[in-house]
Amino acid sequence: MSDKINHIHHVGHVVTDIGVALELYRKLGFICPNPSYPTMAEKEGEIPKPFGAANTHATFLHNFIEIVTIVDKEKQIPPHANLIPLHAPPTVLPRILENIRRTVSKISKCLSRYEGTHILCFCTPDAEASAAQLNQDGVKHSGVNSTQRPVETMNGKQLVPLHYIEMDGEYVPEGRLAIAENPPLHILKSQSHMNHPNGAIELVEVVLCVADAELDDFTKRYRRYLGLDAQTKGIKRIFDLNGAHITIVPESGLNIILPGETAPSLPGFVGYAVAVHDILATRKYMEGNGLPVVETEEGDIFVPASALLGTAVIFKQNRG
Repeated sequence: MSDKINHIHHVGHVVTDIGVALELYRKLGFICPNPSYPTMAEKEGEIPKPFGAANTHATFLHNFIEIVTIVDKEKQIPPHANLIPLHAPPTVLPRILENIRRTVSKISKCLSRYEGTHILCFCTPDAEASAAQLNQDGVKHSGVNSTQRPVETMNGKQLVPLHYIEMDGEYVPEGRLAIAENPPLHILKSQSHMNHPNGAIELVEVVLCVADAELDDFTKRYRRYLGLDAQTKGIKRIFDLNGAHITIVPESGLNIILPGETAPSLPGFVGYAVAVHDILATRKYMEGNGLPVVETEEGDIFVPASALLGTAVIFKQNRG
């Protein structure tokens, strides 16, 4: 087991309309704050305006679900959105704008494929050590980048330093792959918005669907990323990151693990799973909100991608 990557940091659900997505996630029983829209003056003296990517989160103790969209000048910003001013001295402004444009380009490419889960970020205790490991294994990456992560805590919002690594885009046709550090544990424990009505307590799995002929190639590639071997369970290849799973499934077997689901584009992240306190109560909550619920062979339940903007959301009974 590699000590460089040890869990799932977050997944990202890329959507066209964040207002619609927010309504659906709240119907699912996730507490999601109003979306944040960065604002900035692209030239000195201009009036700051929203641009780049807007997002919101469903937060758990150690990880989160991100809902993200492109800021579209033609679309109205949702009511009660949080406008987040970004300030930068003129000397670094061009570099910041270029990074934001690069992010927008990546998200736009994701949306051109399909609306759904396109982002998987792994968690590491040490980004520098992870970068060194990737170098040793011959994996191309961006190097360690630094930014700040806003964290909603019981004492208000805190900006926490964040170090992260982007995997080289040409090698990840399934979407965006990254590695990031988490804030210190005392800050994680002070986070707000974690008491979700659906009983969700942790992000525990991401499901990647690939062409049957490419199953072995993808398994080998993720072995290089994660530094551990996959477990074989029937048709699935599973990487266990301290109880959080990266599951790779061939297209022919997707309907077996998620009945009725199809992959909109290959390769692609077709869904993710969260652990819940009481799966019977979770099911009752979903059905009470009029959401379709499907049961898997293993006794988990999920809401189909057709009802959730292109991604299946799976709920598993917590056994930890």
